[in-house]
Amino acid sequence: MTSPSGSTVDEARAFLDANPDIEAFDIVLTDANGVGRGKIIRRHELMGLYEGGRHLPISILGLDITGEDVHETGLIWDSGDGDLRAWPIPGTLKPMHATSPARGQLLMSMYHLDGAPMTSDPRLALQRQVDRLAAKGLHPAGAFELEFFLLSNERDGDGKVQPARAVLDGRVSGKTEVYSVDHLHGMEPLFSDIYAAAKLQGIPAETVISEYAPGQYELTLRYRKDVMQAADDLIMLKRIVRIQARRHGVTACFMAKPIEKYAGSGMHFHASLLDADGTNVFTEAKEGEWQPKLLHAIGGLAATMAESMLVFAPHANSWRRFVSQSYAPVAPTWGVNNRSVALRVPAGDARNRRIEHRPSGVDANPYLVAATILAGISKGLDEQLDPGPETSGNGYEQAEGSESVMPADWRTAIEAAKGSEFLREALGHDLHRTFTAIKESEYLRVARTVSELDYHLYLHEV
Repeated sequence: MTSPSGSTVDEARAFLDANPDIEAFDIVLTDANGVGRGKIIRRHELMGLYEGGRHLPISILGLDITGEDVHETGLIWDSGDGDLRAWPIPGTLKPMHATSPARGQLLMSMYHLDGAPMTSDPRLALQRQVDRLAAKGLHPAGAFELEFFLLSNERDGDGKVQPARAVLDGRVSGKTEVYSVDHLHGMEPLFSDIYAAAKLQGIPAETVISEYAPGQYELTLRYRKDVMQAADDLIMLKRIVRIQARRHGVTACFMAKPIEKYAGSGMHFHASLLDADGTNVFTEAKEGEWQPKLLHAIGGLAATMAESMLVFAPHANSWRRFVSQSYAPVAPTWGVNNRSVALRVPAGDARNRRIEHRPSGVDANPYLVAATILAGISKGLDEQLDPGPETSGNGYEQAEGSESVMPADWRTAIEAAKGSEFLREALGHDLHRTFTAIKESEYLRVARTVSELDYHLYLHEV
């Protein structure tokens, strides 16, 4: 049958001809948690996959973070755990760097057997929002920032994770080496392999910096005029960083808050809208007078942020990142050139005017994050929502007196998401049910777990 994703056998044939040494392929489907699930297939199987897709169980999209079935999603025994058909995403068939024997990688999306989109697939939820904006003559562009930790494979004496030694010479630094160029040199062999792998896959990885905690780094990605490509970039770059870190004997960590006394890792998303001519509709006509579309978009994002926080902070650990003055936003505020707000308008050339959406942790699913942000922008434009006054100065202090605050914890965020008509519309009914059911199941797992901290606080005291 014809591929509903738009993939063609010509792409596969050309790739095989150009890469005769590749023996196998990772085929990767991204689930609600952003986890890549799939198979490794042999070279001779690739053409068959492009000709007829690949059967995968429907339950692959109904798993929790551990890979356990979540029956409340309705994707397990309600449907007999039958097979659906995964199809290749055009343009994502790429070689992998430094594999032996040589391997390639391919991203997939899930469809019903008749070719209809499987509406619990996160990538297809983003496509739905892209299509809705396109119907209005608007085309979202953007880029993600990737923050992460490089950690030692061994814990410290207290059983805590610790920053990795420099892969170049084994040097240890327990300091916050923010923006230190010399500090980056110790990880130069690893970053060289990350850049080489990104280049091989056509991912526009750019600046690397030492971030605001020992062992923390940030990689930026070039702005894409196609927001779907921007999300695919992030998915593939995370895989590259994780694989290359492992090859160099360290662990790439994408938890939002792996070390309690230091800042967590965000996944800021920069977004703008282009018209049919490719012109940025957020660009102001006159300096000092904000474009109304920009303000309405910010208004939509601010108005929907509280009920959307489960998408931006989906795990128990996500909520440890939201601490005052930790460079993670604590209220739906906006401002210009101000990193203490949730919605930042960066300074610079007006032609590049954009919104930097800052609440998401690096543990969030970029497809769901982008879909929810685009839905919020669309709502703001449709309803011409007012974002309220701009925040100047310390947004953390001003947020303390705000009446409009984000959920204080994971459980509250889950309940807000479950009851949100906006989020149900943003993700689609089926994915909304799937996602919230998975999060509620994970919450219950965490809530009933008796931790070492429980014993430390209460064993001999109560």
